[in-house]
Amino acid sequence: MTQHFLLSSAARTLSLKAVMRMSEGQAREAFQRIRWHEREGEPFCSRCGCAELYDCKAEKLWKCKGCGYRFSVTSGTIFASRKMDIRDILAAIALFSNGAKGISALQMSRDLNCQYKTAYVLCHKIRESLTAKKADSTVSGEVEVDGAYFGGYIKPANHKADRKDRRLAIHQNGKRRVVVIMRERNGKTLPFVFKTEDEAIGTIQSRVVAGSTIHADEASGWDALHAKYLTKRVNHSKAYSHDGACTNQAESFFSRIRRAEVGTHHHIAGPYLAAYAGEMAWREDNRRVSNGEQYLLATHAALTHGVSRQWKGYWQRAA
Repeated sequence: MTQHFLLSSAARTLSLKAVMRMSEGQAREAFQRIRWHEREGEPFCSRCGCAELYDCKAEKLWKCKGCGYRFSVTSGTIFASRKMDIRDILAAIALFSNGAKGISALQMSRDLNCQYKTAYVLCHKIRESLTAKKADSTVSGEVEVDGAYFGGYIKPANHKADRKDRRLAIHQNGKRRVVVIMRERNGKTLPFVFKTEDEAIGTIQSRVVAGSTIHADEASGWDALHAKYLTKRVNHSKAYSHDGACTNQAESFFSRIRRAEVGTHHHIAGPYLAAYAGEMAWREDNRRVSNGEQYLLATHAALTHGVSRQWKGYWQRAA
């Protein structure tokens, strides 16, 4: 949370209303203040670290006097090689941050007057930058663990006599996935996607620090956790909390992601389920933070994240 206070006071005045009144030049200056906040917006070469630059104002670029590298305010970030105006990118981040249940790419495309595919990729780039810093994170102390299944919907047959028991594996399509959450009380939220809860045991053991206390429900998949952790279990068919065991904060995360699924995105399963889960974990972790600070956190994360290998077109086609 300390990075909130490192950002310049001038950048704190940013809001959607202010962004839409900006000129492109003012938006670029705002990007500079956020990206290079430790130097109060003064750029430096990201390749050699040199602060001596030629200002190519006509091309809106800088050239390093040390290594000759030419770069713009978005070079080397997740917005590298952008075609969209910087003001529109700032507006997209503001819209993204203000959605308590997220924002759909269709709504984003309408608000920004851009193609749906452009808005879809832009939203996923923001999600990628928000979740990147948790790639190697661990949780400790009181940790709640739970799982919820998404996707794999099988439409029932029209006539009742033709309907199958969709709970049986033989009648499922194999697309169903479980989001397993490890939520540290008053701390971080780490979501992961697996085919079954049993597959999550290894990840839990590598992400939850030894000596922590795990809270889980009575699902048999969590029995293996007793070997390494003090594990408190609660039977939800009888109580929501019992003898100090409670998973209400994990359930709070699933409540948010379900609302996002039903009310905003309508379909978050498939290969990008982890991206949506990571977004909702970020929203849960910053739920007590003001909208303005969330805006700055999202912008700073995007401008300090490297070029996306997943959402950069030619890299994605070559994969």
